[in-house]
Amino acid sequence: MSLKDSLRVMVVDDMATSRGLITQALDEIGIKNYLTENDGQKALARILGSPVHLILSDFNMPNMDGLGLLQAVRKNQATQRMGFILVTGKPTPQMVADAKKWGLNNMIKKPFTSQSMKQCIESVVGKL
Repeated sequence: MSLKDSLRVMVVDDMATSRGLITQALDEIGIKNYLTENDGQKALARILGSPVHLILSDFNMPNMDGLGLLQAVRKNQATQRMGFILVTGKPTPQMVADAKKWGLNNMIKKPFTSQSMKQCIESVVGKL
């Protein structure tokens, strides 16, 4: 079984359009095993019950933003080793610094292409 086939991904974004663009890129890359959530709190509850290998999370969301989700994932022993990629349209130096402090694996800026998403994911999980 290839990494593409076994990789479990959680896509978290409060905007349905953005979730769709991310999952479309995953489909084009050949990653089919993904879950989606529209907020960080729901995503955290779901991955605690059904672990994933990689989280692709928007930064700006209500209830729990991407940085809050990253912190919660890193603080929990069951989830702290999951790969985490922040997806954002406007990365600020402070956001990047805070995310790195909490163990962010990578970041991708919106808009992105399927190829740039693949490269971003491969930098975290290895060659797909």
